[in-house]
Amino acid sequence: MRCFAGSCRFVYNKVLALQKARFEAGEKKLNYPSLCKLLTQWRSETETSWLKDAPTHPLQQALKDLERAYTNFFAAQDLNRDQPLHCMRFRGERRSGRRDQHSQGGTRPLRL
Repeated sequence: MRCFAGSCRFVYNKVLALQKARFEAGEKKLNYPSLCKLLTQWRSETETSWLKDAPTHPLQQALKDLERAYTNFFAAQDLNRDQPLHCMRFRGERRSGRRDQHSQGGTRPLRL
């Protein structure tokens, strides 16, 4: 289970770093389908082939979570233009104790 949580955290942080770099370069953020293609590439690369050990759905959910975070972030910035820009944070091991959207046998949420 910790391996899966670590894989989700890795994907989330890697995509967050990629999106931040694109934003700073003035490029548009990648959408969810493009991120899924990247995830497929990462799973097939030798450096990150360990991502194959984790189920695909939690990794894709990490991408959806980040997509939702970006949408909420920029919507909030549009409403509060006079407020300072608060950046999104990378996920760490200590902050990963949230309830996830995935269920075990469809009955209760997993705790990561």
